Amino acid sequence: MHKPVAVCLDLEGVLVPEIWINVAATTGIDDLKITTREMPDYDKLMRQRLDILDQHALKIGDIQAVIEKMGPLQGATDFLAWLRERYQVIILSDTFYQFAQPLMRQLGFPTLLCNELEVGGNGRIVNYHMRMQDPKRHAVVAIKSLNFFTMAAGDSYNDTAMLGEADAGFFFRPPDHLPKEFPRFPVTQNYGELQERLVQAAM
Repeated sequence: MHKPVAVCLDLEGVLVPEIWINVAATTGIDDLKITTREMPDYDKLMRQRLDILDQHALKIGDIQAVIEKMGPLQGATDFLAWLRERYQVIILSDTFYQFAQPLMRQLGFPTLLCNELEVGGNGRIVNYHMRMQDPKRHAVVAIKSLNFFTMAAGDSYNDTAMLGEADAGFFFRPPDHLPKEFPRFPVTQNYGELQERLVQAAM
């Protein structure tokens, strides 16, 4: 019997712009431009971000105001609709539900597995809580255990475990250094190329 197919996608850089880069552009704080495309240690990255927010007295409302003005990447809505007609689609992200809601609304509320922020009464982000360690890889393991042929696409260090665990994993518009470090994952540069790869892999 041919297995049903599930596709796991990263959110930022694949369907929507990088949230923290947009926050950096709006606030002028260049240190917030660093993402998981450059820094593989997510805890170190988030601790650095929280310190920066504290230094500049930025609160969750300031970040949400930036996100409210963001939208999906060009072509992302059509690509997601194309995917959902053919496969089961799950978004696996290291972002936070408090950030993602406006973007999920614009994408038609696909299933999103991500994390939670701890926010103080004054609106200051005091901590973050991962749903579990290595959540993207564990999600793919779980979906495969349900007898799905599982494919995945992402663009950052924190996607590589997910891509490696999937039956077929692909980079989508990664920075130049990542394919050199992880040459096993084919590189796609646009949604058309990714569609072709997914269709071929699922045959």
